[in-house]
Amino acid sequence: MTRALRRVDAEPTAVLAALRDALGGGPALFVGDTGLPLPAQVPQRVALVVETSGSTSKPKRVALSSDALLASAAASASSIGGHGQWLLALPVHYIAGLNVLIRSITSGFEPVAVLTPSFDPRAFAAAADTMAKAVPHFTSLVPAQLASILAQPEAVRAAARFERILLGGQQAPPTLLEAAQAAGIRVTTTYGSSETGGGCVYDGLPIGNTRARIAEGQVELSGAVLAEGYLEDPERTDVAFADEAGTRWYRTGDTGSLTGDMLTVSGRLDDVIISGGIKVSLADIERVVRGIDGNEDAVVVRASSERWGEVPVVVSTRAIELGALRDLVRAALGPAAAPARAIRVDAIPLLSSGKPNRVELQRLAR
Repeated sequence: MTRALRRVDAEPTAVLAALRDALGGGPALFVGDTGLPLPAQVPQRVALVVETSGSTSKPKRVALSSDALLASAAASASSIGGHGQWLLALPVHYIAGLNVLIRSITSGFEPVAVLTPSFDPRAFAAAADTMAKAVPHFTSLVPAQLASILAQPEAVRAAARFERILLGGQQAPPTLLEAAQAAGIRVTTTYGSSETGGGCVYDGLPIGNTRARIAEGQVELSGAVLAEGYLEDPERTDVAFADEAGTRWYRTGDTGSLTGDMLTVSGRLDDVIISGGIKVSLADIERVVRGIDGNEDAVVVRASSERWGEVPVVVSTRAIELGALRDLVRAALGPAAAPARAIRVDAIPLLSSGKPNRVELQRLAR
């Protein structure tokens, strides 16, 4: 059996209404523009189709059921202390923004949206001031947004009034989390993806009935929040999702480790380069570079090298003396990890999700 799929522009009020309809059994929903045609019909279980950002590869269309979306909302509410009013500060064509609207539907409170083309901490503070007074306030942000809030005193005061701020999209620098805590802002880091209905690991611990395991160094996740797969792409679905002894697992492509139930994500399987015959993790280099004061936004990407095959390149908004940088990384990770170049840019190019645009950064590195 199938149901209709409709496309809705990425306008919060229209998307909220379409989500209510889709969760109630109406047409499935795709939000925003796309460069490829959409099918008129999707499988009956599919309520939402989310196109991934394509920060490192061509986009995929993730098909999510109502059950998965509602399971995600319920697990989140249970983990952060219940329901309340949500402030929408993320694009609604990505899963994190869509989840703010879904949680609003399940909580019974209308969301408040920050309606600016790009994130503005003053607009965030103004929107927060309009929220209902006698209920808990929640929001979801990415690290770049939280950093801009911490630089604006009025926004800091507004953020400190929130019961909980979910922070995801990418790994947050420890210095950012420390600064938020010092400012009285209650932050919960989240880990997940469109394929897991958004964040399903909070502060390192799986929520709801989500389970995590490490298989051959890769983080795999199971639970009610998993997507149906990739729309009209059975080959990619078979690669990313596996059934094992009656349990369905999503292969995240991330590397990590488990200590008891605590999950630590260390990087991406596909961010490992071979430089001079030695495996080098770009994520490991990135952590070292971001530990340098003022370089918390630095990104490390790959570039080709006739001599070494591939080499790491650092892109940052601050000038870094290459010799000292190479010495620091070499001491921490070995000589093969020493960056070949350090590129200064006025601003790190970002996707609308707030993640670094690694495709553009790799173009700069070339």
